[in-house]
Amino acid sequence: MSEANLVNRTRFTSSLKNELMQNLNELAKKTRINKSRLFDEAVEDLLKKYEKRLAE
Repeated sequence: MSEANLVNRTRFTSSLKNELMQNLNELAKKTRINKSRLFDEAVEDLLKKYEKRLAE
């Protein structure tokens, strides 16, 4: 099977605490927002939080 050609996204691998994954799955199901989009939002929020440190 060939890999999907990702143009606007970058594939990465990570792991989460079990309870975080359970909550993420539930959130994705209830909101009908896929996990990739939820991760995008979470990383954007995290980068905003540390924006001053990134500028140093």
